[in-house]
Amino acid sequence: MAYTLHVTLRRRLRDLAPGLTPRAVLEKFSAVRMIDIHIPTTDGHTIIMPRYTQPEPELKMLVTQLKLALPMQPVPRMAGTTRAAQ
Repeated sequence: MAYTLHVTLRRRLRDLAPGLTPRAVLEKFSAVRMIDIHIPTTDGHTIIMPRYTQPEPELKMLVTQLKLALPMQPVPRMAGTTRAAQ
């Protein structure tokens, strides 16, 4: 599967961004991270908002040039109570 993805990326780069290698593109994408933001609520629950970091302008340009789109941010979820047992 990895080989298929690599070949597909190489072909797309040849057509849309000549001069870039699949390795260079993957290194640029490695700067995007997935993080969880924990927000405590007044009732003792926690809202967890998984978010990916926003790409740098250079990566945004590359995404556009390759005719790709980043996915929507994931939906928040609730975690159980954080209060200590009484």
